Amino acid sequence: MDFEKQYDVLVAGAGVAGVAAALECARAGLRVALLEKTVLIGGLATTGLINIYLPLCDGCGHQVIYGAAEELLHLSLKYGPGDVPEGWRDGAPKVEQQRYRVIFSPASFVLALDEALVDAGVDVWLDTLVCAPVMGGTRVAGVEVENKSGRGLLRAACVIDATGDADVAWRAGAECAESDNWLSLWAFQTSLDKMCKVAAKPGGVLLLDEVRVGAGAGGEHNAPGMRKFSSVDGAEVTRFVLEGRRLLREYYAAKHAQSGDTSRHHLFPVTLPAMAQFRTTRRIVGQATMSDEQDGVHVLTSVGLAPDWRKAGPVWEIPYGALVPRRVTGLLAAGRCISAEGDAWEVMRVIPSAALTGQVAGIAAMLAVQRGVTPDQIAAGDVQRELRWKQMPFHIEEVRGQASQVTAL
Repeated sequence: MDFEKQYDVLVAGAGVAGVAAALECARAGLRVALLEKTVLIGGLATTGLINIYLPLCDGCGHQVIYGAAEELLHLSLKYGPGDVPEGWRDGAPKVEQQRYRVIFSPASFVLALDEALVDAGVDVWLDTLVCAPVMGGTRVAGVEVENKSGRGLLRAACVIDATGDADVAWRAGAECAESDNWLSLWAFQTSLDKMCKVAAKPGGVLLLDEVRVGAGAGGEHNAPGMRKFSSVDGAEVTRFVLEGRRLLREYYAAKHAQSGDTSRHHLFPVTLPAMAQFRTTRRIVGQATMSDEQDGVHVLTSVGLAPDWRKAGPVWEIPYGALVPRRVTGLLAAGRCISAEGDAWEVMRVIPSAALTGQVAGIAAMLAVQRGVTPDQIAAGDVQRELRWKQMPFHIEEVRGQASQVTAL
């Protein structure tokens, strides 16, 4: 090995889940390393250009996600543009655009996330690829990494897998499940038409002009004959990216053909995503798994709440066991690779839920390090006490004042 270092907590992946986990641990006084294979913090929210911070509320006037997820939402606006919609607290059901959510500039969000991590004392490792877990029996004791300094060994008392694809967990031998994806691509464009609208009604958010091609999460609008793609196969990832860009070329070719060759001066792309925009990829199979039709259910081991970003009303309680993998110890999952399937995976894969589970993983890691145990030995009640101290609700009745059906998850 070319270098070696010891930490209390290693966080693999600097998307919003990894950022929330790293901030939580560092602010608790732990030595924390945040490892990121690109040079941009924020994951799909920034590198992937998915610049919609989906709702923190249930769409009926009740905020259900607090803590780091709310902090990061406001950080996404710190260097402009945008504001939280007015009137989201009104009790009537809201359409998605009226809920506690924002559109943000990915570049502005990167700047704010950099600042927060540096201020918290997180040791950030950019352009650093996590290559393999370091095992002590069934316990994850660190990771091997590769960067411009060569191959290195980073050890830690606890590791958090926030890769989005359960890369660390899978390589460590944890039980995992996979999903495939319909092809889609989001990019930013500019046009004279948009500029004229901005000039007539000043507001920077209008400059964040997205173009989307391909299918929705359920396959709607899928290109004829286009099959689904695996996100955990190298060749498939390459084809997914190239096919998405082909669809974007066809989109502009059709637009330019409608208005003549000079239209390429008036409408064109300005930024493409620098990572594959998969929705659901590989996740852990945890000690508990969130599943279909569990919205509104009281979970005894809940460590957080997640609203359904697709419609007003449903709220899910998140069992602590969904962050704890089977077969391996010393490891927690955060973000879209926690244990959730079907409809629940759709709810848990987005930015607010990812940030929330990142913070919860950070709390559990902090408790495990302080007690000299692994996260599977931390009781949900211990995490709940920390959440209560932070004034973060984890049962639906805490935000709505109504009881729900109870499950022992």
